[in-house]
Amino acid sequence: MKTILVTGGVGFIGTNLIKRLLSEGYEVVSIDNYSTGKKENEQEGCTYYDLDINDKELSFENIDVIFHIAALARIQPSIIRPQETIEANVNGTLNILNLARKNNIPVIYAGSSSFHHGLYGSAYAWSKHAGEQLCKLFSEVYGLNTSICRFYNVYGPHQLEEGEYSTVLGIFERQYRNNEPLTITGEGEQRRDFTHVDDIVDGLYRCMSKEFKAEVFELGRGKNFSINEVANMFKTEKKYIPARKGEYPTTLCDCTKAKELLGWAPIRNLEDYIKNVI
Repeated sequence: MKTILVTGGVGFIGTNLIKRLLSEGYEVVSIDNYSTGKKENEQEGCTYYDLDINDKELSFENIDVIFHIAALARIQPSIIRPQETIEANVNGTLNILNLARKNNIPVIYAGSSSFHHGLYGSAYAWSKHAGEQLCKLFSEVYGLNTSICRFYNVYGPHQLEEGEYSTVLGIFERQYRNNEPLTITGEGEQRRDFTHVDDIVDGLYRCMSKEFKAEVFELGRGKNFSINEVANMFKTEKKYIPARKGEYPTTLCDCTKAKELLGWAPIRNLEDYIKNVI
């Protein structure tokens, strides 16, 4: 039986990934510093450690695969605190890759679709791409098996609903439950490729049995909606607030490579999800 290490294991995507791995019968270990992840996300059967990915003393034995999900996400917080974002997303990734190199452990890295919208618009976009480049470096120099999965506007169970790292769907769901108007930044015509976390997890999972050298996979639904269209699906009141710096107009995934090399295809629809919410 394989033992899997998941960084960021009490976060949104990490929690859903751990649930999948446990259901498939794997031994799972999580490390997380609980800065944005939640204690209540811990799953029975997984071993959790309160550790930081920047800890140079990190050491694990008998690990077969590492899913490196831990990161400081979101564009706006990274604009305010670039050093914190870069230290977590670049130095932390370097530390995890070095751990993997010493033990020849395959690494599946959580990239970001922000790559497509300019690397110098935010510390987040730059730092996540720097992590991809580190994966490529370790594959080329050390022969390390690495895969990169770029995510597109993920939503679903365990998403953050409050605070600066919350997701659009998380905010809308909280506001809907509380009978508050849904807050839309700018004119609401920015379009996003919303992808259910179960589809994201399935893409990550499929990388585990493959041998790659920093192969990049785009994991998205391949269909986008304006924020106005999403808000209208909730059939409730809306409120417009000022646009935020760093937001780009459109995200839309081309997942051709993931379909060809992983046999992956997204199957969950945003409309169905919101119908269940309301």
